Amino acid sequence: MHMRDDNAKTNPRLGTARELLLEAIRNHSFPGCAYGVLARGSVIACEGLGRFTYEPDAPRVEAETIFDVASLTKIASTTAMAMMLYERGKLDLEMHLGELLPGFVVGRADSQWARAVTIRHLLSHSSGLPGYRPLFREARSPAELLRVSLALPLEVAPGTRAEYSDHGFILLGKALEVLAQDSLNRWTRREIFAPLGMDSTIFCPSESMRASIPPTEEDHAFRHRVVQGEVQDEHAFVLGGVAGHAGLFSTVPDLLRFSTAILTPEEAPLFSYPTILTFSERQLPVGSSRALGWDTPSAPSSSGTHFSTRSIGHLGYSGCSLWIDLEANVAVVLLTNRTWPDRSNDEIRQLRPAFHDAVRNALGF
Repeated sequence: MHMRDDNAKTNPRLGTARELLLEAIRNHSFPGCAYGVLARGSVIACEGLGRFTYEPDAPRVEAETIFDVASLTKIASTTAMAMMLYERGKLDLEMHLGELLPGFVVGRADSQWARAVTIRHLLSHSSGLPGYRPLFREARSPAELLRVSLALPLEVAPGTRAEYSDHGFILLGKALEVLAQDSLNRWTRREIFAPLGMDSTIFCPSESMRASIPPTEEDHAFRHRVVQGEVQDEHAFVLGGVAGHAGLFSTVPDLLRFSTAILTPEEAPLFSYPTILTFSERQLPVGSSRALGWDTPSAPSSSGTHFSTRSIGHLGYSGCSLWIDLEANVAVVLLTNRTWPDRSNDEIRQLRPAFHDAVRNALGF
């Protein structure tokens, strides 16, 4: 698959957006970043800025640098897998989770609620599962973590509250593996990444690759070492580096290729327009910004003020984001390691909307 690349690397039109990123690096919002812009079928910018860490001799970030993209895993891997299985008639959105993972409904006090949880609920973060519980503190093996995830009590009835939940996507990933009779890792590599030419998008980078990936954290609490080239998320780490909610490593060029499959499906025939429309529609309960797997712009939004209501995207905890405007035919990728050296810095919250506004202002549409 080929994208038109009229003016890759630095684009003078994006000078204001680029300067915002350089200022963020100078202010230690993150040590380095890579960004890319796809507009109406052309890659108009794709560049790396800064370094892996704040040390002056640290490696420079390049346009093709591989980052831990954290929760972008939810869209580029898990949701994409769900979309393809749906497209092929193998996934029914109203299928109950308990049909695929019987352990979710057996022996629960809230079994009536649990039996009602569907794939749609998991994709739209409305299953009733809690937002976050540090299960890795008690579960130190993949089997144990899956067991405690299956046993998590629901906090509300399914469909009545939207609560962003890593646990829901951990279970969704396992359910899709059952449905596909293959691992998330192998299936997505074969059916999504390879066809799109996403050759640098992987779970579990090899040890020989780790030095070429920016570190995400000096982990003093759990692993007691620098986390570099292995997934930062503790639950994904316990699950062996492959999970429905986190674990994916990718690059700006690869995520722009993925965006092309969403924006111009006739050129990258993985998803049909009807499937893209189905998964990009906001879901119940009313007031939630969540579509199926994807998020949509809310007020205020990390996508800024110019992405249309027909936009979909997602954020990653490590400081990554992907926003796609289906109406304007624009995609913007920003990858950083804002959690270096620790997780306390959240200045990227102010940067993201300003950066996206600067990009859209430069494009003029």
